[in-house]
Amino acid sequence: MARSTSMAARRALGDELRRLRGERRGAEVAALMGWSESKLSRIETARTGIREADLERLALLYACTQGEQSRLAELARRGRVRVWWAPYRSWVAEPYDEYVAFEAEAVVMSEWEAQVVPGLLQTDEYAHAVIEVGADVRDPEVAQRRIALRMARQSVLTRDPPPRLCVVIDEAVLYREVGGRAVLRRQLQRLLDASWRPGVELLVVPFSAGSHAALTEAFVIFEFAGHQRPPVVHSEDLIGGQLRTKPADVQVYRDAFADLRSRALDVAQTRELVARTGDRLR
Repeated sequence: MARSTSMAARRALGDELRRLRGERRGAEVAALMGWSESKLSRIETARTGIREADLERLALLYACTQGEQSRLAELARRGRVRVWWAPYRSWVAEPYDEYVAFEAEAVVMSEWEAQVVPGLLQTDEYAHAVIEVGADVRDPEVAQRRIALRMARQSVLTRDPPPRLCVVIDEAVLYREVGGRAVLRRQLQRLLDASWRPGVELLVVPFSAGSHAALTEAFVIFEFAGHQRPPVVHSEDLIGGQLRTKPADVQVYRDAFADLRSRALDVAQTRELVARTGDRLR
């Protein structure tokens, strides 16, 4: 799977257009362009792309320099590149589309999950058991497409070099029989195998750790190469989750993840617990 930069480019384009708009009100710019204010907002938040002619008009309105125009045009071009998961887009909610883009581009991912094994480490049968009971899944074909996408996403771990993935899970994940006893046993073996992959760190927060800073939600912190883009947090909910980009918000999740790591078993102890739990399911 090739790494995609299209979502990153669209977000960078939106950030640049917001910067160039400066103190102008969105409604004023939209009126001058003959747009609705919501269209301008969707472009600036990377929810939609922008046609080449419209970008040229906007650059003229903002009195862009030649260099700024060239940068905007290049970002727009990259933003139109077809991403590898495009065939699946009609089967998933829009926030998930951004999630997959961040996952494809991140160089560091820090993930906390208290209920199920994270998607990048799931077996196909475990993924099926998770997805088919989703609140927004009623059609078996939708479920199959989403399972296929989840399995395809896992090739991000085979990149060269691979991303750094630190997964912290609650001990309860090891006992919840998602898909049944046999499915869970095979899933625990996959977890154990994954813990030896380059770049993967698997940690378990034991029941004995008591309360901690992330009792209420699962989340992932995405970090990107070169510090050219700030980290992004995705927190999970029943309809796709939320993205958080404000530095103060991201820091709250960084602190929560640090707290989780401090309470977790170390890598060797985690492997021992996962192996022992899997053996009990035989």
